[in-house]
Amino acid sequence: MIYQQEILVTTKGHGDMHDLSEQIAGVVRSSAVKRGTVNVFNVGSTAAVGTIEFEPGLEHDLPAVLDKLIPPSRNYGHEQAWHDGNGHSHLQATLLGPSLTVPIAEGKLTLGTWQQIFHLECDVRGRRRTVVVTVVGE
Repeated sequence: MIYQQEILVTTKGHGDMHDLSEQIAGVVRSSAVKRGTVNVFNVGSTAAVGTIEFEPGLEHDLPAVLDKLIPPSRNYGHEQAWHDGNGHSHLQATLLGPSLTVPIAEGKLTLGTWQQIFHLECDVRGRRRTVVVTVVGE
């Protein structure tokens, strides 16, 4: 069985993180799948999803580390073409990735105690994001 639903996320701009765990767990419950997988996919090239212990320290640390690895700059090739100030946003989102797959067991997400599913806005301005959640299983 395949079940799909979209989650809308309104972000405030670069570094804004959202915990999607409960919303995704709700989609899994709605699907009635007891064993399988759930895929979480951010539509767009300047935001990412993943897992982390969603707490204030890491909510600050992850964007800060990304900014050290791939700092905001006007020197990226993307800037030469578009001049929109978000070359680093594309690279940061690519590094983390647009999707995540989590196993489902007994109708629940198989996540660790301190593991939540996050959405991270890497773009320089706030956006209204669509996250596609696809549940596959039985």
